[in-house]
Amino acid sequence: MSRSAPRRARPPTLAPATVSESDGIRYLHLGTSWVQGAMRLAKPQRLELEYVQRMMAWTLLSPRLHAGDAAGESPHAVQLGLGAASITKFCHRKLRWRCTAVEINASVISACRLWFRLPADDARLAVLEADAGAWVAEPAHAATADALCVDLYDHEAAAPVLDDEAFYRGCHAALADGGVMSVNLFGRDVSFGRSAARIAAVFGDARTAMLRPTREGNTIVLAWKGFARPPREVLERRADAIVAAWDLPARKWVKLLQNLPERTVTAA
Repeated sequence: MSRSAPRRARPPTLAPATVSESDGIRYLHLGTSWVQGAMRLAKPQRLELEYVQRMMAWTLLSPRLHAGDAAGESPHAVQLGLGAASITKFCHRKLRWRCTAVEINASVISACRLWFRLPADDARLAVLEADAGAWVAEPAHAATADALCVDLYDHEAAAPVLDDEAFYRGCHAALADGGVMSVNLFGRDVSFGRSAARIAAVFGDARTAMLRPTREGNTIVLAWKGFARPPREVLERRADAIVAAWDLPARKWVKLLQNLPERTVTAA
């Protein structure tokens, strides 16, 4: 074996995006029956899946969202894992935030453009074909995200493809002061305790929380930077404002919000 030219790392083998439709809903898949995202054809801007709606629970905690125009320049929402582009479209068109979506699979980006009404990039939208772990580790992206939505599953949907403590340290670094992260995990899976513990190790127990699992087992973990968790009465007022502005089930999120189970915080 020659030692003069080191081998280049092979790019990961990525499953192609596929699309199905049923009862007026279009679904995104990665070569299997697992649903990676969905869009109701009659309401393409709606967040169709319950767990995707809950990914937006960061809106309850975000100081930037509730500061309004007084906060200065447009806040920045980052999505790691594009899925069917539901969160990206919502943050871009409904919240009117500047948005960056990071997706490693080019066929997912193409499918979202062709089949899921993802608009072309503009002054407030950038969709990048890139590795999410590398993106959060890039020094130029430090303290740039006011909201960070993390949903990183491959075609097998067994566990997050990026889930170690180093990755969550990168997420923490990418958040601006006052930023909030939401992460999709499977709360009934044996890996949940490890994943949640890694997030808590980076952000601290007092700056992490979760929503109780959906019927399908999706559990959204929230973690934030630079502020204390608002009291329940503040969250309830914010929930009323979110329902009025964007028709999201935010009052239910307040009821579902809870601390991480103690066993997850101490998990290895």
